[in-house]
Amino acid sequence: MTEKFNALIVDDTNDFVVEVRQLTLADLPAGDVLIKVAYSSINYKDSLASIPNGNIVTSYPFVPGIDLAGVVVSSEDPRYKEGDEVIATSYAIGVSHFGGFSEYARISAEWIVPLPAGLSMKEAMTIGTAGFTAALSVMRLEENGLTLHKGKVLVTGATGGVGSFAVSILSKLGYDVEASSGKEQEHAYLTQLGAKTIISREAVYDGKIRALGQQNWVAAVDSVGGEPLAALLSQITYGGSVASSGLTAGTNLPTSVFPFILRGVNLLGIDSVFCPMEKRRQVWQRLATNFKPTNLQDFILEEISLQQLPEKLPMLLKGQARGRMLVKL
Repeated sequence: MTEKFNALIVDDTNDFVVEVRQLTLADLPAGDVLIKVAYSSINYKDSLASIPNGNIVTSYPFVPGIDLAGVVVSSEDPRYKEGDEVIATSYAIGVSHFGGFSEYARISAEWIVPLPAGLSMKEAMTIGTAGFTAALSVMRLEENGLTLHKGKVLVTGATGGVGSFAVSILSKLGYDVEASSGKEQEHAYLTQLGAKTIISREAVYDGKIRALGQQNWVAAVDSVGGEPLAALLSQITYGGSVASSGLTAGTNLPTSVFPFILRGVNLLGIDSVFCPMEKRRQVWQRLATNFKPTNLQDFILEEISLQQLPEKLPMLLKGQARGRMLVKL
């Protein structure tokens, strides 16, 4: 194939630009599998990749997009053949290896998951890294003792991608979900996803971090980090767990040892980037079956084209988006 195709390019060679350009297959990096991309989606990392000093992209020009789903065009790996529908998220994709904001992508076969039965490519990208991270968080909580009827499970940053899916998954499984959000206008959205109660950010973190607070939640999915996470840890019940995957409130965690040594609280780190492939496939299988939201359409804030990406990418950095923005290639 020598004809040109479109891709979103971030370039800092001269002035910093984010624009759609035409590429050929020769411009793509090395990889075992060539994919015709059908859908991608916007994640927080993608928004960071679209600004100067976002600390995501290390070399330019570059194609961002940490998620993609599409159809195999050709493969040097016997596990994949022409026509296979596949998902590829995380690893180096969209960070140090050209990503999903392109009509074609060439990537390592080791980064690919066959599209599981029960999911379309559009549904897989509606879920994307955000939904995968939420599902991985719920699985880790259950592996660490979370069961039904123990009490309320909190989801912080509940209108974001990870938070939205965490609310939905936990609710579908039958948990009593409490959602924390600073967006009063989105309460109906969170209720629709399955939150039984909704509280403000200040109800979790009022500006003070106590060594031990009232025991309010048996577990939590946290995508916020920083001081709010420190405050949250002091309010988890004895033996409970917090699955932590985000840093929108900062990277510093000014907590004490008391929640851990006096209440046996578990802080579970959730890494979706280098999650082992065996576990990755298990998570996607759950997302195609009992974790799958009843109406995935509710998660889509907007479906956009490649040409709209330069305008839409900054929205996540400004806190203007809820749910998912889907990119149709």
